Formats: sequence, C-alpha cells, structure tokens
Amino acid sequence: MPSATLELDYANALAAAVGQAHGVSPAEIRRAQPAVKAAIVQIEKQRRQGEHRYRDLPADRELLRTVKAAARRFGPRMNNLVVLGIGGSALGMIALQTALNPPLHNLLPAGRRRGPRLFVMDNVDPVQFADLLDVLGPALPKTLFNVISKSGETAETAAQFLIVRDLLARRLGKKGLARNLVVTTDPESGTLRDLADAEGWFTLPVPPGVGGRFSVLSAVGLFPAAVCGINIDRLMAGAGEMSRRVASRSVRNNPAAMLALLLHAFYTRGKRMHVLFPYGYQLKDLADWYRQLWAESLGKRVDRRGQPVVVGPTPIKALGTTDQHSQVQLYREGPNDKVFILVSVEKFARDVRIPRAKTTPPALRYLEGASLGKLMAAERRATELALVASRRPCLHLRFPRITPHTVGQFIMLWEATTTLMGHLLDINPYDQPAVQLGKDYTYALMGKPGYEKQARALRRRCKPSRYLV
Repeated sequence: MPSATLELDYANALAAAVGQAHGVSPAEIRRAQPAVKAAIVQIEKQRRQGEHRYRDLPADRELLRTVKAAARRFGPRMNNLVVLGIGGSALGMIALQTALNPPLHNLLPAGRRRGPRLFVMDNVDPVQFADLLDVLGPALPKTLFNVISKSGETAETAAQFLIVRDLLARRLGKKGLARNLVVTTDPESGTLRDLADAEGWFTLPVPPGVGGRFSVLSAVGLFPAAVCGINIDRLMAGAGEMSRRVASRSVRNNPAAMLALLLHAFYTRGKRMHVLFPYGYQLKDLADWYRQLWAESLGKRVDRRGQPVVVGPTPIKALGTTDQHSQVQLYREGPNDKVFILVSVEKFARDVRIPRAKTTPPALRYLEGASLGKLMAAERRATELALVASRRPCLHLRFPRITPHTVGQFIMLWEATTTLMGHLLDINPYDQPAVQLGKDYTYALMGKPGYEKQARALRRRCKPSRYLV
C-alpha cells in the first residue's frame, strides 16, 4: 500500500552516486545542517510574530467556510467559470485543475463533470480572448467571471475585466453583472476593492501578507477549485500536514529542509539550473507553478541589507516522458550545471493495459501484458539512472497517489522550501522589485496619468530601428 505522504529520496544526489565533483557528501550535509536549523528556528519565531502568513492558511477555518459558501452560492447555476488573472492569480488554479480534475474536464458532458467548464485567461492575447468571448456568447447568462487582482491595477487583468464588465452590463444589465461576477481582491483598499464596494459586487479576500505566488491556498485558488468540484478540505489538510513537517528542526525528518540544503549546496558549486521533471500529465502545471515560485522569489540583485549579490537558481520545467525526446540529450551531454528533481506517481488513478495479439511484431512483444503505468514508471527510473550514469545529480520526489491531500502537501513543501532557500541565500523571497519597471513602462506606453516622464523617455528610445534585416 503506498504511503499517504510525499517522500524525498536524495540518494542519487550524493557523491556515492555521481562522484565527488558533482554530488554532495554526507560530511557536507552535516556541515550545512546548523545553518538550516537556525533558519527554521528563525522562520518559526517570525511566524509567531505574524510573518510567513501562507503557512497559516491551512488552519484558517473561516477561510474554508467562506470559500465553500461562495462556491455553493454561485457554482450550481453556472455552466462556465472564467478566471481573469495572471501570474500567481492564475498558475496555482491551473495547476489544481490539471492535477485534480480529469484531463478532458471541459469536454465532458455536464452530468459527468464535477462543476462548470473552466477557462483561465492569464494573458491578453487578443485572438485567444476574442475567441473565448465568441464561444461563451450564447452561454453568457450561465457564465461566472472571477476577476482576481489584489490592487485591481494589474494592466492585463484590468483590461480583461473592463471588457467583461461592459459585456455583462450590456447583455445582462446591472443585476446580471452582479449575479455573474465574483471579485477576489484586497479586503480593505485598492482600485478593485473600491469599485466592488461601490457597485455591491460579491468579493473574496486576497489575504494580507500573502503574495500572489504563495496565494493558491487562499481564496485566490480555493474558490475556483471548489466551484469545479475539487475537495478543498482535503487539499488544505494535506497542506497543513506538510506545514507541521517542515517546522521540524531535524533536517533529516524535514523534506523542505533537506530540499533547501541540497539545492543550496548545488547552487554554491555552480549547479544553478533546477529541473523539475514530473512523470505524470496531471503534474505538468504544478511544474509551471513551481517555476514562478522559484524564479520570482529567489532571483534577486541585493541581499537583505541592500548589498549587491545577484543570485537566483533558474527553474526549468520538463515533462516525462515527453521531454526525454526533447531535452535529455542536452541534460546528459551538455554542461553539467543542473540538478534534476524527478517526480513519480506510485499508483495512478487509472491505468491502461497493453493487449496481446498474434499479429504483434516480435520487436514489440515485450510490451504486451504490461500497462502504461508500468511503462511510465520504467521510463522515469531509466531516465534517472541514465542521468546518474552521466554524473548528473538527481532528487526523486514520490507521490503515492495524486489526490487533493498529496497536492496540498506538494504546494506547501515547495513554498516552505522557497522560504528556507531565501534565508540560505540571504535574500527576501517575498518581494519582486524587478517586475515593477516593466509595469511602469507598460503604463507609460498606454498613456496612464503620472507616467508622462517615462513616456517621453521611451519615445526617445523607441525610434524606428536601423538594424532591420
């Protein structure tokens, strides 16, 4: 019977597996443990002072009650749910949907789905958005829009929202607009909060102290998940269980501590690319979510004291077995500057047997009688062994099954690992100052008041290029 918890196997990241030049030695782990333990003690102390608020979300019973009540209020009468959000307001929900609902959820008949069809608009591509509006046109009265933005001023989400607000108001009137709109935003202030309060729209809170990339276990991710039939009680129970595990000062009993210790050790020796390599289609979007979490949290120019450091591991997404045929050539024979975190599933929810037939060519008969699940497991193991043969360090994260409980564990594990990694790198993992300049330039190019100086500077710099081919 598979274990009910995620397990981290780091044997193939050790020097005994990949050599002294590329693996971590037991002595190195022992030397690193005091710094990791000190970071855990400091983090837990800071939690008692109100910091690291994402760790407290699983214990927030009022949050669960509010979200479930909202899902009961809006979900049953809707055939479609459209989430308007970008970055942390979208990636977590996409990951939950892919992991915990059938891969063809939107194509299933209504009677076989757990909830409405889900569309997450995390871009402003005009063709994509126009096509969605065409598809939804006849079903607009049965379509719920959930706009997610802490401030309400993120340009992409704001633009989508203005289009949808106009469409709903014209087609369904003011009452229909209120009936088909849920706003997830700051509970007290901000452009979207002020507008929602003035118009009487239903709102859910983006909790204070929880940044977008850490917000999937708040109303940001939980409300769409609950509407689409995902068991958020079990999701949060798994996250809560992992939150308790990652509070342990015993590095060998704390998967976040061991992950952070090893990945930091590899980072300091020049292995600064971290490849998350899940073997299971359901896990592919959790890898997308991880990329934002790791990149935006850990890529920093200055340390906690404002001194220049320029640090940050580069997160890379791969999908087994697909990317064995697109990336592994580089991974085995290219620069040895990467760490691989392979993710396996012990038991899939469904499996497909490979049939026997008299006409099967002899070269293919070894597959007969096996299953796709067995083949997937063999592919994952073979890829790991091949990487190890090339002296590439590998970690192995095992899912017993893909369930709300284990997905909740996975999310909390990586969030806690990110916090610990930030401490070991001596940077703030919660800010993202480098994102702002691009936002400011966008405001200037779009003519937002207050950005006239930037607009003039950009006009001088954005002259027609002489270097066209």
